[in-house]
Amino acid sequence: MNYWQFISSKISKKKAVYLLTVIQHKGSSPGRQGFKMVVTEEEIFGSIGGGVMEFNLVEHCKELLAQQHYSSFIKHQIHKGTITDGSGMICSGEQTIIFIPLQHGDLPLITDIQRAIDSNSGGLLSIDSKSIRFSENESMTTRYGYTYENDQNWSYQEYINKKDTIYIVGGGHVSLATTKLFNELGFYTIVFDNRTDLNTFDANIYANEKKIISYPSIAEQIPEDPAAFVVIMTNKYTDDKLVLSKLLDRGYKFVGVLGSNAKLDVMFEVLRKEGFSEHLLKKVHAPIGIKISSQTPLEIAISIAAQVIALKNKK
Repeated sequence: MNYWQFISSKISKKKAVYLLTVIQHKGSSPGRQGFKMVVTEEEIFGSIGGGVMEFNLVEHCKELLAQQHYSSFIKHQIHKGTITDGSGMICSGEQTIIFIPLQHGDLPLITDIQRAIDSNSGGLLSIDSKSIRFSENESMTTRYGYTYENDQNWSYQEYINKKDTIYIVGGGHVSLATTKLFNELGFYTIVFDNRTDLNTFDANIYANEKKIISYPSIAEQIPEDPAAFVVIMTNKYTDDKLVLSKLLDRGYKFVGVLGSNAKLDVMFEVLRKEGFSEHLLKKVHAPIGIKISSQTPLEIAISIAAQVIALKNKK
């Protein structure tokens, strides 16, 4: 469940909520721009940084909801102890948070946002002191935008972008674990295999898309995308090599191959003899995953996810 699904589940039952969003942060603030939390009279979902700061703001929202006080406002939190606008934390840094009440009448808006997320189309969320709006398929050059004149005159924009897409070539046990993990991490997952009646492929309920294909056509199935991640884990060395050879000279953010050092050494040597440059081969993450002595499918999936997340979040 994401924020918007949680909000929908509450306001559809005519329960008001407050949506808290960190719109600016400085220094070592625990809450980062874009962090969100939803507060009802009984529950919270998400986090804006934790600690005593979060606890106090949650209690304040609960009081407002109990009083049926529904109006947007902004708060500045300075994490330096007991000073004006102090959060009570001592971790240093600052963060600015907007508080947006949402009620049953906002259900169409929330439905539109969730539809854009489900269809992986993206859109632009715009919030100011008087309104909250969403435009599907609209974007901007940065992920976040923020202007502030005073506590009564401010605006915030957030591009609710398409999900990061990961293509998993191979539908075995590691693929199943990897798909499940990346699904939970919020990726759009697409799984390929060339085998029919494969139990792990059939059991994979976590993939957004699953396709039985012929591996020679893999380049047609994975369009060039500098933001896409590709993970190769077929059941045969020859298929791994075939798939990699079809994708090597195409532009992706990440290409990794599962396998032992010995297998990959042989594969790379053959690809060199076939004319692939050292420059292209050095772009491949192989063996894929960080070194954690992983053995089980889930452990291998975790090692892969850690490597992908490190690259995804790299500034």
